[in-house]
Amino acid sequence: MEDYSKFQQIIGYEFRDISLLEQALTHSSYANEQHLKKLSDNERLEFLGDAVLEIVSSEFLYLNYKELDEGKLSRLRASIVCEPTLAFCCKEISLGDFVKLSKGEDMTGGRNRKSILSDAFEAVIGAMYLDGGIEPAAKFIHTYVLNDIEHKQLFYDSKTRLQEVVQGNFREALHYVLVSEEGPDHAKEFSVEARIGDRLLGHGVGSTKKAAEQEAAYEALMKLHKEDSIKII
Repeated sequence: MEDYSKFQQIIGYEFRDISLLEQALTHSSYANEQHLKKLSDNERLEFLGDAVLEIVSSEFLYLNYKELDEGKLSRLRASIVCEPTLAFCCKEISLGDFVKLSKGEDMTGGRNRKSILSDAFEAVIGAMYLDGGIEPAAKFIHTYVLNDIEHKQLFYDSKTRLQEVVQGNFREALHYVLVSEEGPDHAKEFSVEARIGDRLLGHGVGSTKKAAEQEAAYEALMKLHKEDSIKII
C-alpha cells in the first residue's frame, strides 16, 4: 500500500483504516488498468461523500444565512458544491497529485480534470465519514468548502459578475477567445481567454467551453480587483 502520510498531513486527519483513503484516491481508470477487484475504485465513496457534503453544507447555510428563503439557499448550496467549485477547492490540498490514474488518463491531463478531482474530493469526504464519523468529515468540509463562501459563489457565477464589472467600468466590450480544443470527444479540454479589447484578463481550462469561460472570468475578476482596485463582491 502506498504511503499517504503527506496527504494526511495536508488535510490534518490520520486515517485509522488507510485502505479507505486508498480507495478514495483510486480512479476507475486505474482500477481497470490494474485489474483490481470489482468496486475497488472511488465511485461508491463518492456517492456517500456527496450525501455527507450536502447535509453538512445545508446545515451550515441554514444556520448562517437566516435571511435567505429555501430557493436562495438551494442556489447558494448548488454554487458551492458543484463540480467546478469542488475542483477549485482541490487546489488547496493538491489532491490531483495523489489520485491514482491509469497511464492513459494521466498522460491526457486527468490530474487536472475537474470531474476526476471533484469526484475524488467527495470520495475523501466519504472515506473520512466511514473512518471517523461525521465530526472529521464536517471539519474537512468547513475548512476546505465552506470557508470564503463569497469568493466560491463568485467563482460559480463569475461570467455574470465579470460582465457587470466590465459594463460599469470600461468602454470596450468583454469577449472570450477560444485558444485551443484538445482531446478525444469523451474527454475534451477547452482553453479560453477573457479579454477586454486587446487586454488579456484571464485564462481558463475546462471540459466545456462554458466551464473554461467561467474559470477565465474568475481569474479576470481577481486581476481587476488586484490591478485596477475594482470591487468585485
